[in-house]
Amino acid sequence: MSSMSQKDLSLGLSDWLSTQEGKLSIDVIETRDEMIVRSAIAGVKTQDLDITLLDDTLTIRGVRNHDYEERTSDQIHVQECHWGSFSRTVILPNRVDADTVEATLKQGILTIKMKKKEKDKKISVLEIEDL
Repeated sequence: MSSMSQKDLSLGLSDWLSTQEGKLSIDVIETRDEMIVRSAIAGVKTQDLDITLLDDTLTIRGVRNHDYEERTSDQIHVQECHWGSFSRTVILPNRVDADTVEATLKQGILTIKMKKKEKDKKISVLEIEDL
């Protein structure tokens, strides 16, 4: 078994962290008739978004491009904004109709609206007397 030095281990971890995909923050709201998912994604264009709905699982993927070209002489003091690819998958608390999904991007806010499906109907059990 080969042993890695502490320096090699820290380099591997930092490389992994630098390529990690960003996690998108979302709000999930339920109204009487629909499910709404909102997210602030300023700087993302519609062509850079991929939204999929599979059963009750919604996935939002995208890329936020960094228009600023950093020079080697630049000194970054604080960097909290995530640049590059991001994604978020959420299991919706209610079933939705995939044919009714509407996604809009307005002033950096992504809003996805989905009509709720009728709740599962309860099946009553009839008692039959033994013969």
